[in-house]
Amino acid sequence: MGVFEVSSTINLNFGLLRQLDSNSQKALEMTTDALLKEVKNAEVMPFETGNLQNESTFTDYSNSENGVTSIISSTPYARRLYFHPEYNFSTKEHAGARGEWLEPWLKGGTRQNFCSDKFAEIYRRLCGL
Repeated sequence: MGVFEVSSTINLNFGLLRQLDSNSQKALEMTTDALLKEVKNAEVMPFETGNLQNESTFTDYSNSENGVTSIISSTPYARRLYFHPEYNFSTKEHAGARGEWLEPWLKGGTRQNFCSDKFAEIYRRLCGL
């Protein structure tokens, strides 16, 4: 077998790479919005006056440039309600009201692929793929 040489030149399109990175951040933020909307539409959060779900639960993008977004419930009772599924939640307003209301969207849950699928869908659309 003979010895051979191979050479190649790679030209990186840094503008396009920045755009792809920017689109990933936008897609992450949009995915977080979609998850919050999905949770609200599923009517799984305890609901008496609507304060917890509608006024006190929101998205936080302050660290999205590092690939982290959050859904925050700012009421003092949100943690207590979330981590006590044994409470007898009223289902008058939300038939599926429960503690641990995000469980279906976490690993092992019935909706565990929602975020990854939604992110891929949004990212493809933003990138024109």
